[in-house]
Amino acid sequence: MQLRPVGPRAVLAEVGDAATALALATWARGRVVAEEIVPAAETVLFDGVADLSALSGWSPTDAVPDGPLVEIPVEYDGPDLAYVAAAWGTDEDGVVRRHTSLELVSEFCGFAPGFAYLAGLPGELAVPRLESPRPRVAAGSVGLAGTWCGVYPTASPGGWRLIGRTDAVLWDAGRDDPALLAPGTRVRFVAR
Repeated sequence: MQLRPVGPRAVLAEVGDAATALALATWARGRVVAEEIVPAAETVLFDGVADLSALSGWSPTDAVPDGPLVEIPVEYDGPDLAYVAAAWGTDEDGVVRRHTSLELVSEFCGFAPGFAYLAGLPGELAVPRLESPRPRVAAGSVGLAGTWCGVYPTASPGGWRLIGRTDAVLWDAGRDDPALLAPGTRVRFVAR
């Protein structure tokens, strides 16, 4: 783990991958080493650091406790469903069966408030992003990019392969926890 200062009260921990960043962030939250702890793809930002020496007790082998399980209902009718079926060597029903059989985990949020990067798609099911992003992807669109899965919380441009859509509200500033799929949350997609 490399620690880099970020301003007068923050530090960025470089750890190498999203699963390790989630493990460090979860461990640190249990010890309140900072006012804000934000995991990302290969780093964790600690803002308002109280005592950096507390981080020396963490080991990359520390297991991440299971987070809450959220089920997301999906209508599997996305414009890239046939493409994904061909890439996976199956038909559209096969994509639905495989996708709904997975338990994914939110490793970090980014891109837009409430957009969770969901890990757990096996490497052999990775699909490339679109060569050119769509100018508008509807809120609730369920997409794949590489081995990541995600749900667009609001309408925005996007280059992920869209396989379906949901009515789930991914971001609500009025909730106690605005992000439905905060880091550590386990996610299962359920076909409607």
